[in-house]
Amino acid sequence: MTTIVPLIGNPQPGSRTRLIAETVAEALAERSGATVAETIELADVADELFRFPSEAVDALRSRVLAADVLIVASPTYKATYTGLLKAFLDRFDAGALHAVTAVPLLTIGSPAHTLAVETGLRPLLTELGASQPTQGIAFPASDTDRRGEIIARWADAEWPRLRAALGG
Repeated sequence: MTTIVPLIGNPQPGSRTRLIAETVAEALAERSGATVAETIELADVADELFRFPSEAVDALRSRVLAADVLIVASPTYKATYTGLLKAFLDRFDAGALHAVTAVPLLTIGSPAHTLAVETGLRPLLTELGASQPTQGIAFPASDTDRRGEIIARWADAEWPRLRAALGG
C-alpha cells in the first residue's frame, strides 16, 4: 500500500503549516486510497538534531526513506525554509530520496515569498534525489481557514502528475 508522510519543519508544534500539510496528505489519500502515516513534527526532536547518533532522529529518517510520497512543509523564514528542516534533511546523502515522490510546501506570510518554494525548497529536494512532479505549494498562512477548498483545487490540477506515484 502507498504511504504518504507529512514532514513538518516548523519550530512551533501544532502549527498552521502542519494543518496545511496534513490537508494536502488527506486530499491525495482521498483521491488514491493511499494511507496517511503519522505526521513527522521536527519540533518534537529539535534538541536531538545535532546529536550523533540519535535514535529518535534515526527513526524519523527511516520513516522518510520508507515513504512513497513525502509532503515536505515549512513556514517561509528569510525567503526560504527553516533551519530546523535543513538540519534534519542534512542527515540524508545526496540522492538518498531517489525512491520518494516529494511535494514541496511553504506557508507564506506575503505574496513576495511565492517563489521561495520553487527557488529554495525544490532545489534542496532535487539534491536529495526526490521526484517532484508537481508544482510546489506556496500557501498563504492567512488562508488557513480556506485550506480544504484551496488544496482541493491544487490536488485536482496536479492529480494527473501525481497519479502514478500514488498508484492511481
